[in-house]
Amino acid sequence: MQSLHDAVRNRDEIRRSVLRLTLAAIHNAEIDHRGPLGEGGIQEVISREVKKRRESIEAFRKGNRPDLVAREEAELLILEEWMPAQLSREEIVRLAHQAAQEAGARGPRDKGRVMGKLMPQVKGRSEGQVVSQVVDEVLASLS
Repeated sequence: MQSLHDAVRNRDEIRRSVLRLTLAAIHNAEIDHRGPLGEGGIQEVISREVKKRRESIEAFRKGNRPDLVAREEAELLILEEWMPAQLSREEIVRLAHQAAQEAGARGPRDKGRVMGKLMPQVKGRSEGQVVSQVVDEVLASLS
C-alpha cells in the first residue's frame, strides 16, 4: 500500500500505526470470511475502526485524558480519508421521511420497518445511532 510506504518514509508515526492496524483488521476479517473481502467488506472494517475511535474519544473525554483524546482524534481523521462522504442530518431526515412513507409507518411502533428500509441506503455513510435518533424524531412527528 502506497500510503503506508509514504507514512514510513515520512516518519509519520500516527499514520503508519493507523494504517498497519487497519490492514491487520482487514486481514483478520479476510481470515474470518475465509476469503478476500470485496470493497463493501473493506468499508465495513474501516467503519468498525472509525466507530472504535469515536467510542474511545468519548471514553477518554469522560476520563479527563486530553492527551489520549488528541491521539484518537488524529487517528479518526486518517481513517475518515477512506470513508465515503458522510450524509448530513438533513439528508438523513429526508431519507427517513421517504422510508417511513414507503413502509406505511404511522408512529414509533413502526421503527423496525423504517430502519429496515433506511439502513441499506445509508450504510457506511452515517452512524447507526444518528440514523436511529432521526427515525425516532420522524416517527414521533407522525403520531
